[in-house]
Amino acid sequence: MDFNTEHNRRGTQSVKWDLTQELFGVNDALPMWVADMDFRAPQPVIDALQQRLEHGVFGYTSANAGTKEAVTDWLSRRHGWNTEPAFITFSPGIVTALAQAVQAYTEPGERVVVQPPVYTPFFDIVEKNGRVVLHNPLIEKDGRYEMDFSDLEKKLVEPDVKLFILCNPHNPSGRSWSKEELTTLGELCLKHGVTVVSDEIHSDLMLNGLNHTPFASLSPEFADISITCIAPSKTFNLAGLQASAIIIPDKAKRTAFAKVMQRQGLHSLNTFAIAAIEAAYSKGEPWLDQLIPYIERNMEEVRRFLAEELPEVRMMEPDASYLAWLDCRKLGLSDQDIKRLLLHKGKLILEPGPKYGPGGEGFVRMNVGCSLSVVKDGLRRLKTAFS
Repeated sequence: MDFNTEHNRRGTQSVKWDLTQELFGVNDALPMWVADMDFRAPQPVIDALQQRLEHGVFGYTSANAGTKEAVTDWLSRRHGWNTEPAFITFSPGIVTALAQAVQAYTEPGERVVVQPPVYTPFFDIVEKNGRVVLHNPLIEKDGRYEMDFSDLEKKLVEPDVKLFILCNPHNPSGRSWSKEELTTLGELCLKHGVTVVSDEIHSDLMLNGLNHTPFASLSPEFADISITCIAPSKTFNLAGLQASAIIIPDKAKRTAFAKVMQRQGLHSLNTFAIAAIEAAYSKGEPWLDQLIPYIERNMEEVRRFLAEELPEVRMMEPDASYLAWLDCRKLGLSDQDIKRLLLHKGKLILEPGPKYGPGGEGFVRMNVGCSLSVVKDGLRRLKTAFS
């Protein structure tokens, strides 16, 4: 698997590479912000898409039992979670599924608990659907995030709280929650009758030999209050094909979710998404097993460079994913100054920390899902910005 080759993505309608002028007003900055990788997809996925393309007939299609079995086999093999194909439905994306869950399990005006700093759409989806975001901020301790369970219970006990959105592994920091942490979380949500939507899109990208624990796998009781969202999009760089799998073991919750999908006119994945999700989960594992050490090497380069060249900036150690959460607070700069210096002096586009809510101030997120040469270029630009 060749991850060193730089693939020119300009002219492919890439959000990351083709919208820099429109979004940032520049054309000469290196984009390391959007969470997709610059690597070609696994060859079995490309072959499956090519085979489907060559058939030449693109009528209505529907994900079948084989598609669902590809998902359940993957979850069993990769994460030790034995779930049922009948529990699975498909959605164009996890953000779409989050919106559907908010509509299915809450009423307008009710509150949804999230744990900032966290993935930006968690806030947007709740608010745009007429619900209220309730913060349970993460605590930073010894350079890692922890959950504040005392504060969480205070939030869950309120009568208008019906839903909790979990990010596992956490985006942007890459923190993977332990079995003990997830168990405490699950017990609190069970106690107070709160449904858990668990976004586990980064779960396949565990680093340094660590294992992912699906929230719903911990007990039948947790499974019954859970909606688990996974996708091959981050794992195999397939975001543009818009395919995600939503696992809902409880029949009543599954029915409520399906009714929202029906109201929105959503029925199945598109033809190419079906081919891709089956090929990725059934034949993509060797590619992934070689990708992860490459991402680990990229992370090590970030760690080394910062220690030697830019010690005022520190990376929060990730357990998973290709996203580096960089703490720039020791620079003594405002978030506006950080963004300005990166863009106009360093010619580098990173995600600003405040986008992720309270606690994100003074941070930036760097995507190292690219060739090592691009990572090195980005780090040089980071130093230029702050030198």
